[in-house]
Amino acid sequence: MQLTLDRIGKSVGAQQWLYEMSLAPQPGAVTVLLGATQAGKTSLMRIMAGLDRPSRGSVRVDGRDVTGVPVRERNVAMVYQQFINYPSLRVADNIASPMKLRGDRNVADRVRQLARRLHIDMFLDRYPAELSGGQQQRVALARALAKGAPLMLLDEPLVNLDYKLREELRDELTQLFAAGESTVVYATTEPGEALLLGGYTAVLDAGELLQYGPTAEVFHAPRSLRVARAFSDPPMNLLAATAASLGVELGGGLALSIPLPSAASGALTLGVRAGALRVRQGPGDIGLAGSVELAEISGSDTFVHVATGVGEVVAQLPGVHRFGLGEAITLYLHPSQTYVFGSDGALLVAPPRPPRT
Repeated sequence: MQLTLDRIGKSVGAQQWLYEMSLAPQPGAVTVLLGATQAGKTSLMRIMAGLDRPSRGSVRVDGRDVTGVPVRERNVAMVYQQFINYPSLRVADNIASPMKLRGDRNVADRVRQLARRLHIDMFLDRYPAELSGGQQQRVALARALAKGAPLMLLDEPLVNLDYKLREELRDELTQLFAAGESTVVYATTEPGEALLLGGYTAVLDAGELLQYGPTAEVFHAPRSLRVARAFSDPPMNLLAATAASLGVELGGGLALSIPLPSAASGALTLGVRAGALRVRQGPGDIGLAGSVELAEISGSDTFVHVATGVGEVVAQLPGVHRFGLGEAITLYLHPSQTYVFGSDGALLVAPPRPPRT
């Protein structure tokens, strides 16, 4: 199914909720809507579903204009942050309801299969009120998957689940989406979730569509500073710089040999992802000397906040490292692993894409 949003926008009173944008999610694939809270993700999904009508522009499905067609007349499955289940039906019947409406065969087997994949097979005989919030959300996910709609919209569906279960279900959902034929649109505030789901990503900010394309492409080549800020976790380190004869110059005369476009001049911004900084020097690296302001261990990584002569930076170091507050430290980076943005915020230089594995 090809969903096409053609120059749609949404205004509520004097407020502009969505600025004019066009978007055509890739059929049969996952498109992630990535952006902070109030970026416009839910507003956009409601227009896709037919719950709201755009103030301007049109919505088409396989070339047919469905702009004014309500959601009840469209074949859409939607899962919200807040779970919605039928309270008077047991879990098994909640999941089975769309399949029974279609008159499917082997409904019980399909229900058990979905329940196992979402880790709720032990709750099939219970009512939703007897489950925790996370368990109820998994029931809603199973029912949406059981519907098999050509368009599936998921609005931060894992946000209310604990960390470990979120990680497990992301992997499961990626496999389920890949095995299906639905066009899936998945909203999240987490850049890491977009990378795990793969597919395509549309970056939204304050009601604007900033960039859309294959997820890896958007991550490795953010079109602007706004995209880079939205698609980095932890945030990309951004340092004030100027164009120099040999490339880019930071404060204190620190220079990096980075080939710049001929039009680059004046004030620039150097971007460095936290994972590109390290504590061991490699060939061609330059050093940023400073002192430790904070060190925190998260999972299998250590995040170190360092005050340097060119500004505060955050390094993401693999493994567990111990640093004392105020301890002297030098972080190293290679010029080829940096981004350069122009005075207008547009991307000028990006690191070479890593080879596919």
